[in-house]
Amino acid sequence: MLRDLPEKGELVVCTVTKAKGFGAFVELEEYPGKRGFIHIKEVAPGWVKNIRDHVREGQRIVCKVMDIDPSKGYVDLSLKRVNEHQRREKIQQWKNEQKAKKLLEMVGKRVGLTLEECFEKFGYELIKKFGSLYTAFEEAARKEKVLEEEGFSGEWIDVFVEIAKENITVPYVEIKGYVEMTCPLSDGIKHIKKALEMIEGEKDEIKIEVRYISAPLYRIEVKAPDYKSAEKELKARVEKSIEYIKKYGGSAKFMRELK
Repeated sequence: MLRDLPEKGELVVCTVTKAKGFGAFVELEEYPGKRGFIHIKEVAPGWVKNIRDHVREGQRIVCKVMDIDPSKGYVDLSLKRVNEHQRREKIQQWKNEQKAKKLLEMVGKRVGLTLEECFEKFGYELIKKFGSLYTAFEEAARKEKVLEEEGFSGEWIDVFVEIAKENITVPYVEIKGYVEMTCPLSDGIKHIKKALEMIEGEKDEIKIEVRYISAPLYRIEVKAPDYKSAEKELKARVEKSIEYIKKYGGSAKFMRELK
């Protein structure tokens, strides 16, 4: 099951229900039925003359959890301790989870389960395994066998993957670099071509292309699911390519940016 209350220090999405006098009351969107309070001192830096200059009823905001009273389900919040980057990131995360719930409901309709039954049968376990429901859909869209690989089973999997692929745009990152390569041999062009071919290719959703700029300079473009795998694959392929060209009397230098 999911937690009933947030943890201290957690960022939460809230909707303001009342803003007057010494603070604002809010509802916690991710924790149904739970309410929080923002003291006027935690609304904005400096002295706040009128709280309505900063928050108003119906407004959706992101707050930081300062303290919790589990016995009352009461959450003490701060608005001023959340910067703009944190706010945007948290709102996007919340929107993603809202979308994921709708997609899970679609899965349920196709397999004859209610949303609550989907959560009980596999939804909560997906969240536990992938960190969030949206990430589970994202990974299923990226790699259709990932659920089986993570130990899940059932008729719902095929439907889950199908809906993921129909509704989730898998994010990719792109990086680039440059390689300067020469070979003095009479058939040096052949070896340069071979060395560059060792850099190009596709592997585990990573695509690397080499584009000619002007001899002896070439641009390397990498598209991958994340920066870590992109950098790792680029490094391995470039090192192998340089090793090859040096074997035939050539030279090569990799550069992240052109000077």
